[in-house]
Amino acid sequence: MGPIYQIEHDSMTFVQATLAKQAAGPLASTTAEQRNNALAAMAQALRNEADAIIGANARDMEAARAKGTAAGLLDRLLLDRERIESIASALEELVGLPDPLGEVVDGRVIAGGVQLTTVRVPLGVVAIVYEARPNVTADAAGLCLKTGNACILRGGSLASNTNYAMGTVLARAAEGAGLPEHCLQVMADESHEAVEQLMGLTGLIDLLIPRGGKGLIRSCVANSKVPVIQTGEGNCHLYLHEKADPEKALKILVNAKCQRVGVCNAIETLLIDDSVADELLPACLAALAEHQVTMHCDEHALRIARQQGTAGCVPADPEGADWETEYLAPEIAIKCVSGVDEAISHINRYGTGHSEAIVSEDYTACERFLAGVDAAAVYANASTRLTDGGVFGLGAEVGISTQKLHARGPMGLRALTTTKSLLRGTGQVRA
Repeated sequence: MGPIYQIEHDSMTFVQATLAKQAAGPLASTTAEQRNNALAAMAQALRNEADAIIGANARDMEAARAKGTAAGLLDRLLLDRERIESIASALEELVGLPDPLGEVVDGRVIAGGVQLTTVRVPLGVVAIVYEARPNVTADAAGLCLKTGNACILRGGSLASNTNYAMGTVLARAAEGAGLPEHCLQVMADESHEAVEQLMGLTGLIDLLIPRGGKGLIRSCVANSKVPVIQTGEGNCHLYLHEKADPEKALKILVNAKCQRVGVCNAIETLLIDDSVADELLPACLAALAEHQVTMHCDEHALRIARQQGTAGCVPADPEGADWETEYLAPEIAIKCVSGVDEAISHINRYGTGHSEAIVSEDYTACERFLAGVDAAAVYANASTRLTDGGVFGLGAEVGISTQKLHARGPMGLRALTTTKSLLRGTGQVRA
């Protein structure tokens, strides 16, 4: 059976997907050297065209401020020379990473003497739908091209000028370095209808990766006929165990919540053992208040806050809405729990499978937490902000998967490959 197309064949989305599919075969046949040369050219092109990209970004920032966009989203949207240099450097880091294509993941002799070798190969055409993070344009493009995948990028309207400018620079550089024409494309149509069309292109698109808010992610998961990897939604927790070191706890809390509030690996809930809440929580509340964080406190935490007159503390929603909220803002929920088992139970109920952390000097409690929490990344005595492809040594990431198939956690190069079994015989048949 041929491809099943769910949209009109003359739409721009269909045309771009068709061109990407045509480019995927030749791209998969390129050498590692060719792809690495293209990545290096793309990095240098970003530097060369930094002024044009920053100018496009300034137009997006002006429009976003006029709409009253939240500070966290504005921070995600902003590009300056320092950030462009960081994006370019991430592409260059990919050059230095081993080529996953052709990597042998299994090799043996099967019945009758046939030699079986299983190797990594590209997925084909990868579409990435994302919101106000223009760095995703370069990260996704670099990872896809390094792994021999043609890619279609559809950024959000908030960053439309930035994404188009950056995507054009990257595509021209890749093609100028010898990669197939149309192997990297930015979607021309930014409408919701275009995304719906993209989700129906079975046979042209091999994988769809949404990056953004839970509305976007859940819409893609619910409606796409193309395979989807669920990424990014991060209702992350920090749990302070009764044996937590106070200095370590405070350092990790401030980093995990306040360094960048609008990212998916920032914590949204602080859990703390009842037995040490009166001892540890006052310093935590004061530090959060200093960073102008609004605190949605349960009864115990609110009593402590009121005793010391901490500003910015409000009662948590009695129906529990705060426990399931990803604020992406200077806000946090605070709940006191009876011990590690209740902390694990709370996280597994309300968490999104992203990143969770415990602070404790009790080895047994840490190991119980690490084993019991169901998430892509679980930390003992470290910040959830470390969940990142670059920090994990993967180079840039195309997303952080919160599901269990086909990838989980930060998605680097290997996550954008599949496998092929190559069988070499001498005339064997099955009896």
